[in-house]
Amino acid sequence: MDTFPPTRSAALARLKTIHPSDYARSRNFLEGAVTALSPYITHGLVSLPEVRDAISERHRLTAQDKLVFEFGWREYYRHVWTHRGEGIFDSFHEGCLPEAAYARALPQDIRRASTGVKVIDLAVRTLYATGYLHNHARMWLASYVVHLRKVHWHTAAQWMLAHLLDGDVASNHLSWQWVAGTGSSKPYLFNAANVAKFAPADWHSPGTVIDTSYEALDAVARSPHPVQAPGPSNPSSPCTPEPALYPTPPEGIGWAAAEPGTLDGKDIWLIHPWSLAGPPATVPHGTEVIGIALAESHSATPWSARRWDFVTRGLQQHTHRLWWCNAADAARALAGARSVQWQSDPHVDGALQAMTDALAAMHFAPKTHAHAPPDLFAPVDGYCASFSRWWASTRLVMPSLH
Repeated sequence: MDTFPPTRSAALARLKTIHPSDYARSRNFLEGAVTALSPYITHGLVSLPEVRDAISERHRLTAQDKLVFEFGWREYYRHVWTHRGEGIFDSFHEGCLPEAAYARALPQDIRRASTGVKVIDLAVRTLYATGYLHNHARMWLASYVVHLRKVHWHTAAQWMLAHLLDGDVASNHLSWQWVAGTGSSKPYLFNAANVAKFAPADWHSPGTVIDTSYEALDAVARSPHPVQAPGPSNPSSPCTPEPALYPTPPEGIGWAAAEPGTLDGKDIWLIHPWSLAGPPATVPHGTEVIGIALAESHSATPWSARRWDFVTRGLQQHTHRLWWCNAADAARALAGARSVQWQSDPHVDGALQAMTDALAAMHFAPKTHAHAPPDLFAPVDGYCASFSRWWASTRLVMPSLH
């Protein structure tokens, strides 16, 4: 079953099922009324303003709605990434323990979903099987990995990012920092009672290392000694192998090298993995649409075959010309074009800027323009070090409310 068809129509269909009051009431439950829109938002199939407008047509929506508040966290994390850049890959401050206390390798029993703690093993299996995890399950998994197994948050964040269909660098890494206590005032901890309250019965984990008090878990988090993993309760049950990861598109799914000399005099619109909705309706007739993935944007984190498939099929809704190349090769292929445009996104802006710089150094370079995506919240001047400060400084842009 294709849980997340990579099409705009699938995103819009999900939008029609959202009820803000149901979301607010049940969002913390694994079987609650969550939106499951994140893969579509991350990859640009639908924007947050479009989500706002679609929901506002059927429900009164205000800045006080929990759903809007959660959208705020997404934009706030982008705000932090904009101002701190690659600094989000480093701890903002020390967590429960010094940085050296945390391992830089993820234990194999976690990778193979064989820790013996049901909630953790099911979270890993769900991640591998669907490319998606409920936010509560992400928090439980992150807390266990960092505070009980003493794995550095960045190591684990990179692992999760590789498997998520909705892997947004800012949301993923800054959420891990929040759980780790390196980007918040205290660590996030959970216990078996919390799992029993919010998860179905097969996730419950009585009698395991998390079946204790929060005071005991806090002591564990502040101890340099990792807990021992008991292994699967049924030793004969097989481990779950981690899906292969690919730093480049897997062979045979439609990607090719950039093609110099084929675009002379043409207007070009580039679509990339974070703009799967395709070009806007206002592009001139005859504009050539090219799907592009730049190696510089993928060098730090390989992707699962599931995510490459999602992105590839999404791009193929608009073009069958898909380029996998570096910024310099893209510039050479686009050198003869009349104009080159695209929608900006922080995942790819650096690589596209390198391409733009290479084009600018050429004779008769095409005109280039990056279009900024629409904001759901008004921009804030200066950096806000906390969400509360950012929330107090911005305002929700809701022109479609009635």
